[in-house]
Amino acid sequence: MNRSDPDHTVAPSVQVIERMFTLIDVLASREDAMTLKEISEKAGLHPSTAHRILNDLVLGRFADRPQPGSYRLGMRLLELGNLVKGRLNVRDAAIVPMRELHKLTQQPVNLSMRQGDEIIYVERAFSERSGMQVVRAIGGRAPLHLTSVGKLFLAADDPHRIRAYATRTGLQGHTKNSITELATLERELSRVRQSGQASDNEELELGVRCMAAGIYDDQSKLVAGLSISSPSGRMDDAWMPKLKETARGISETLGYRGAT
Repeated sequence: MNRSDPDHTVAPSVQVIERMFTLIDVLASREDAMTLKEISEKAGLHPSTAHRILNDLVLGRFADRPQPGSYRLGMRLLELGNLVKGRLNVRDAAIVPMRELHKLTQQPVNLSMRQGDEIIYVERAFSERSGMQVVRAIGGRAPLHLTSVGKLFLAADDPHRIRAYATRTGLQGHTKNSITELATLERELSRVRQSGQASDNEELELGVRCMAAGIYDDQSKLVAGLSISSPSGRMDDAWMPKLKETARGISETLGYRGAT
């Protein structure tokens, strides 16, 4: 391994910075304030060393000292975290993983978000060299109950909101496979909640199937859906684990750390 390659650096080159990172991690391991003795023991540092670095962290507002001899994480970290969060964009986080998933399946991969009673396609990954494909136009819309991603969003709603959606839309169908009865939709959404995935079995368009997994933000809120669309005869259920893994990776980029 080339030690000069910055991509292979495993530790900070300045020891005090490495120790500062360690102290921040120790403070992050507890919600309440910690004593200097506790911090130094967990960090494996001499109390005088920990005390000196903690004082500098307090000056920079990366740590707080609520009372003499105790420390906790500071508000500066929250301020910086909010800046990073504000710069995160679902599309930016998804585009490269979407392309990798397309290479694996050779079928279009779609990124969709909810807008009212519809989903809207905001990005796609496909190749014109892959033969017959089902390509959704960016900006295109479709009813929630007829699409795999739409079902993810409906499954996240409470029963009252689902019934209100059914009343507003009348659960109009597009094909003979479309779900047009509330009881059937509720059973379908129950399966979606249990499995964490959704499918469209020629419900929006005959001859076309889709599978979807959700993308979540740092508050564990469903913000988008990732789906694979293909002609019915080409759909392979073996793609689902990789689809869910890809959606999970995008979620983690957005700050998701698991359901709360």
